[in-house]
Amino acid sequence: MMPMNVTQKLIQSHLVEGKMIPGQEIGLKIDQSLTQDATGTMVMLELEALGIDRVKTELSAQYVDHNLLQTDYKNADDHLFLRSACQRFGIWYSRPGNGVSHPVHMERFGIPGKTLIGSDSHTPAAGSLGMLAFGAGGIDVAMAMAGEPMYLKMPKVLGVKLIGKLPDWVSAKDVVLEMLRRYDVHGCRNTIIEYYGTGLENLSAMDRHVIANMGTEMGATTTVFPSDAEVKRFLASQGRGEDWVELIADAGAEYDLHDEINLSELVPLIACPSSPGNVVPVREVQGRSVQQVVIGSSANPGIRDFWIVSQIVKGKAASDRISFDINPTSRQGIENLAAMGTAFLDLIHAGARFHQAGCLGCIGMGQAPASNQISLRTFPRNFPGRSGTADDQVYLCSPETAAAAALTGVITDPRDLEQIYGMNYPQFVAPEKEIINTEMLVPPPTDGSKIQLEKGPNIKSLPDFPELPNRVTAPVLLKVGNNISTDEIMPAGARVLPFRSNIPGISQFVYYMVDETFAERAKVAQKEYSGHVIVAGDNYAQGSSREHAAIAPKYLGQVAVLAKSYARIGWQNLVNFGIMPLEFVNSDDYDTIDRDDEIEIVGLHDALTSGQPIVAKNKTKNLVYEMTHSISPRQINILLHGGVINEFREKLSDRQDLSEDPSISAKQESLADKQDVLG
Repeated sequence: MMPMNVTQKLIQSHLVEGKMIPGQEIGLKIDQSLTQDATGTMVMLELEALGIDRVKTELSAQYVDHNLLQTDYKNADDHLFLRSACQRFGIWYSRPGNGVSHPVHMERFGIPGKTLIGSDSHTPAAGSLGMLAFGAGGIDVAMAMAGEPMYLKMPKVLGVKLIGKLPDWVSAKDVVLEMLRRYDVHGCRNTIIEYYGTGLENLSAMDRHVIANMGTEMGATTTVFPSDAEVKRFLASQGRGEDWVELIADAGAEYDLHDEINLSELVPLIACPSSPGNVVPVREVQGRSVQQVVIGSSANPGIRDFWIVSQIVKGKAASDRISFDINPTSRQGIENLAAMGTAFLDLIHAGARFHQAGCLGCIGMGQAPASNQISLRTFPRNFPGRSGTADDQVYLCSPETAAAAALTGVITDPRDLEQIYGMNYPQFVAPEKEIINTEMLVPPPTDGSKIQLEKGPNIKSLPDFPELPNRVTAPVLLKVGNNISTDEIMPAGARVLPFRSNIPGISQFVYYMVDETFAERAKVAQKEYSGHVIVAGDNYAQGSSREHAAIAPKYLGQVAVLAKSYARIGWQNLVNFGIMPLEFVNSDDYDTIDRDDEIEIVGLHDALTSGQPIVAKNKTKNLVYEMTHSISPRQINILLHGGVINEFREKLSDRQDLSEDPSISAKQESLADKQDVLG
C-alpha cells in the first residue's frame, strides 16, 4: 500500500462515494456536527422542513455564542427555540455564555480521526486535533445530521513543513499571518493544508487551533494537523485522555503541493485593513495611533493567549486613548485564567473591559470601534464594516502585538517592549489538568419526539422555493468585483443577525453594504421578470459559511450568478438553494456587462442534463457569452428541483411510497429472513 499523509487517511476512512482524485466529487461519512446560533436556527428549521425525527450523527452540538446581546426579544426567543430543537432532534445544547463553539468543541467533544461538519466557516479549527473538519452551509450540515454524506470535490493537499522554534514575542497567530502573506484570501482554494515537521514539537494544541482556524481565510477546504503526543497531552488535560488515538503521516507520504516555514525566522506580523490577506511586518506600520484593542475570539481562544496579555500589562495601565477589551472564548477558560495566580486581576487592573464568553465583537455584535479609528484585534477577519463601524480601520494581529498597542497607544512591535519597559518575554506553562466546566452543556433526552418547538414571533418556517426555470430573462441587478465576501452579500452585526430565523425579515439587508437600494429593486425585478442575476469577479462569496447569503437572495428572486470564479462554501450554498453558479469561459466578457443589462438564457434544463454549452445573451447590448460550470450530476438534479430541500422531500416521499408497496414489503421481509439465517 502506498504511504499516506494524514489527510488521505482521514478521507479514505470516511469515503462512501467517489475516488480520491483531485477535482472529482466525493461523499464522506460525517461523525459529528457543530452549529452556532447565527446559522443553527436555520439548520433547525431545515431539519423541520426535511421531516427529520432525530439526528443520525454520533454527536451533534448546538452552541449559542454569536447573538448574545438581548436588546429586544429576538435573540432570547431564538435561544429558547434552539434549546427546544436540541431536545426535539437529539443535540447537545451549549447555553448562552458558555463559550465560542470551536474551542469548546475542541475541549469537550473533539476526537482525533473523526469527521466534523459545522455551519460556521471556522469549523476547520478542529483540525488541530487530527480531525477532518469542514465549514459548510446550514443545509449541508442538516443533511449530514439526517445521515446523508457530505459532498465536495476532492481537494489537493498542500503539505507545509514546519521547522525551527518560534522566537520570543512571536506566536501562532504570526504563523498563520505568514501563510496569509504568501497565499492571500484565495490562494488555497480547493486545497487542504496539512502541517507536518519537527516544528510541530513547539506548537501546542491551541496554537494549532489558531493556525487551523484561519486556514479558512486563505480559501482552504480545511486544515489538518497530526494527532501526536501534544494532542494526547491536551486531551489528558481536559480529562479525556481515553479519546486520544495516534494519527500521523506514513514515512514517505507525498503531497500534491509543498511549502516550508522556518518558525525561527518569523517576525511579528499584522493584517492591515480591510482583508486578512493584507499582511505586513508590524515594523512597517508601527507608530499609527490606535483607539481600540480587543483580545480573544475563536482565532486566539487559548488560556495562553489571555495569560500572555495579562503578564505584558501586569502592573501597568492601558493608554487612556484605548478601549481595551477582553473577549473571552469560554467560561471554562475564564475559570482557569482566574485560577492562574493574579492573571485575571492583572487584566482588570490594567483597565481591561471584560465581556461575556462568546463571539461578540468578531461578528459585529457589540464593541464597534470609533469612526475612522484603528482597532487592533486578535480576530480572524477584518472585512469592511464587519465590526459595526462603516469606516472601520481593523488590523488583525497576535495577542503580543495587541497588548503592546494597549500600553503604548500606537501600533508597536512587541519586541520593543523589552527596551520600553525592561521586561522579558513571559514564558507560559500549560496546566497539567485544567479546571473542567460542563455545567452549561445540556445533553439531549433519549426521546424527544414529543417535544414542541418553541417559536417566537420572529421565527418563521423556511419558505418554499420554486424550481429552476428553463428560460431565464432577468436584469443584472448588481455588478460586483473580486473577493466579494458573504459579509457584503448578507451583513452580520447587531442590526441584521437577529433576523437570522426570519428570511423575509433578513432579506431586506441583502447587499446592503454595497447598495442600499438592492432589496427594493429586487422586489421590482421579481414582479417584472423571472427574478434577477448578479455579475461578479473572482472568488465570489468568500468568507463566512452563512447560507443566508444564498437563501435571502433566492427569496428575492435571484436565479443565477455570472462570475469569474467562486469560493467553495458560497458556491455550494448557491447550488443548495437552486441558484445557478455560472462561470465565464472568457473572463473578459465580465467587462462588457453593466448593471441593468438584460440577460437571457434559453434551454437551461436541456443544457444542464445533456452537458451542452450554456449561452447567456446580453439582450441590451446584443452580445453572447459562453458560460460553464463545475456542477456534478448529483448537483444538477438538486438545481432542477430548486434546491436540496425540494429534492430530499421527493426522495423521502419515494421511500415512503416504496415502503407502502406490498410487493416491496414482501421482498424486504424475505431479505430479512435470509439475513436472520445467515446470522
